[in-house]
Amino acid sequence: MPVRDRARFVEAAIRSVLTQSWSDLELLVMDDGSTDGSADLADRLARADPRCRVLRRPARGVAPTLSELYSLARGELVGVVDSDDLLAKPAVERCVQELDAHPSVGVVYTQHLMIDENTQPKGLGYRSNIPFDRDRLLVEFMTLAFRLVRKDCYMAVGGIDPSLPAAPDYDLCLKLSEVTEFGRIDEPLYLYRVHPGMISKARRAEQLAASRLAVERALARRGLEASYRLDVDAAGQFRLVPR
Repeated sequence: MPVRDRARFVEAAIRSVLTQSWSDLELLVMDDGSTDGSADLADRLARADPRCRVLRRPARGVAPTLSELYSLARGELVGVVDSDDLLAKPAVERCVQELDAHPSVGVVYTQHLMIDENTQPKGLGYRSNIPFDRDRLLVEFMTLAFRLVRKDCYMAVGGIDPSLPAAPDYDLCLKLSEVTEFGRIDEPLYLYRVHPGMISKARRAEQLAASRLAVERALARRGLEASYRLDVDAAGQFRLVPR
């Protein structure tokens, strides 16, 4: 769980992980230079539960923070929960069951429910209704909600790219889709909070630019850059255009 200035939401996010029906887990919380006391709130919860560890770093951005968190995670399966979001109680257990049942699957993700800043439900996220497709992932980030990833698959693709200023998870999913199968759980087990301070609103232009770079890298890896170019319209919608 990467954290920066999420004092309003971080306690609920941490509790949603520590009260999972699957209790055999560790939670690494890395504070990325918060100035609002987020790390102190996390520390208080960690003192009451040995499964939780809080690390503090100077502000450096989400990609380097995620890269370090993945490297420190000791489990065979690794997932990320944003510090303003929530996990439904059975989320980890359902993902573990799916991975255990399907050894060829390296990534499992869930549907997500949109909630507002007061945790009131706003309906299913529209990406929840998009079936997974490796090629469609180039233009639709349908795997943006909670994911559980086999650590060996993560390592096989080189992990999070710490040089990407934004959208490191999209880049990671594109790389993973090239080496392993994805499983999709048709239940909204991740609660995705929409609020004015969320990164996708506050840094939209930066996130779109990073997402574009991630897709262009994927086209090059897949040998498709000579056949297609990526077009991004004014609304931020991606589409592939034949050259």
